[in-house]
Amino acid sequence: MRPKTISIIIPVYNEHDRIAETLSHLAGLGNEVCFEIIVADGHPQGTTLARIHREAVIKVRSAKGRAAQMNSGAATARGDILLFLHADTLLPPNAFELIAAACANSEKAAGAFTFQIGSARRIYRLIEKAVAVRNRLTRIPYGDQAIFIQAGFFRQLGGYAPIPLMEDIELMRRVKKAGGEITILPKAIETSPRRWEKEGVVYCTLRNWLLAGLYLTGVPPRYLERFYR
Repeated sequence: MRPKTISIIIPVYNEHDRIAETLSHLAGLGNEVCFEIIVADGHPQGTTLARIHREAVIKVRSAKGRAAQMNSGAATARGDILLFLHADTLLPPNAFELIAAACANSEKAAGAFTFQIGSARRIYRLIEKAVAVRNRLTRIPYGDQAIFIQAGFFRQLGGYAPIPLMEDIELMRRVKKAGGEITILPKAIETSPRRWEKEGVVYCTLRNWLLAGLYLTGVPPRYLERFYR
């Protein structure tokens, strides 16, 4: 059987100060699994793309919005597996091997990594534990856990829904409804604490939980978007 290949899709908007570090990190993860990197920029001037000097990186201009950007990246992707990675999230050293193994035996495989915040502050450990409990109960990972999915299955599902937020939850719910196998890998990604630090840890956390709860009870994302900006 031919080894699985991975397309890493990174949606960006004003990430010009961060993107070089992210790409350098990905390049250092090894070459046991073949992968490509696609950066989908939602800025009309492509400010983040202008800072990318690695020739192998595929640059995509897109309409603004994480769902639209990830769909644009997926439309360009050639890999068997799609990995949707936030620009401020770092993968564990053997991430590609773990993803390939999780997708080896099913054409309807999807999943994500264990959630971890890159800060020593104790309050973040509480948030991580809460996310771990949520994952065990719902088996619905969020986008900041680096969601991956078989490319054919993603396209069969129609990709991300054109909604302003909660696109990650919405997709994972459709994966489950379609009989997909969602794996939460035990290895942790490391996501930046920058949003929590900027907005306030308690406020940001409670706001995110409230918005997710309202969405799951049926409130349309367009009504929730104003509270996430």
